[in-house]
Amino acid sequence: MTRWPTRPDPPRESTTPLTAPELTEAECRRCGTYIAGLDGRYACGVCGWVNDHAEGHRRLPRADEDPDRPARGRRRPRRPQGPPPGSPPESPPGA
Repeated sequence: MTRWPTRPDPPRESTTPLTAPELTEAECRRCGTYIAGLDGRYACGVCGWVNDHAEGHRRLPRADEDPDRPARGRRRPRRPQGPPPGSPPESPPGA
């Protein structure tokens, strides 16, 4: 028996494949810089302004619709701690 509660799968909105995102352009609402985004979602590299994801023209894809998502049950490999192998050792302070 599992101690984790099971949840039913959320209802799917559509089974049709998603179309390619549309490149859209606008002015930053904070600083006025001309910026480009995908499907009406923008982020300004000058001042850091970002519009809300709900302002986009289409819904965002779910994780299971991502073609680059790893297979179910697979996780990204863990990165080793510390310096990469083959890097020179650090010298002690004052050496």
